[in-house]
Amino acid sequence: MSDPSLIHEKLIQIEEALQRVNRRFSSIKSPSDFLDNESGTDMLDAIGMMLIAIGENLKKIDYETDGELLKRYPSVNWRGAKGMRDILSHHYFDLDANEVFNICQTNIPELATVIRTMIDDIDEG
Repeated sequence: MSDPSLIHEKLIQIEEALQRVNRRFSSIKSPSDFLDNESGTDMLDAIGMMLIAIGENLKKIDYETDGELLKRYPSVNWRGAKGMRDILSHHYFDLDANEVFNICQTNIPELATVIRTMIDDIDEG
């Protein structure tokens, strides 16, 4: 495995991004909340940016650990999490409020739990 301290730092960055997503998403009650006004659209943009950052760091972690670290935590759809970064980065104007809403509601809490476990596992050595 690559330098554990670098992987740890990337995981911390992901955890912080997930906290931002949760904070920003806390006022969103339905997908239409993203589209009803400029504030909602700004929130969709901000959450989208954090999803890009999360996916990018996951791709780096996977590369730097030769695919070994993420597969130790099979409860997360890592391919989907990394792939969301590509979709958002390359097809940004096709951003789907329903999909982002579902990701924030369903996938982000589980991902946050697993990322915290990964950080704790690295801390324990």
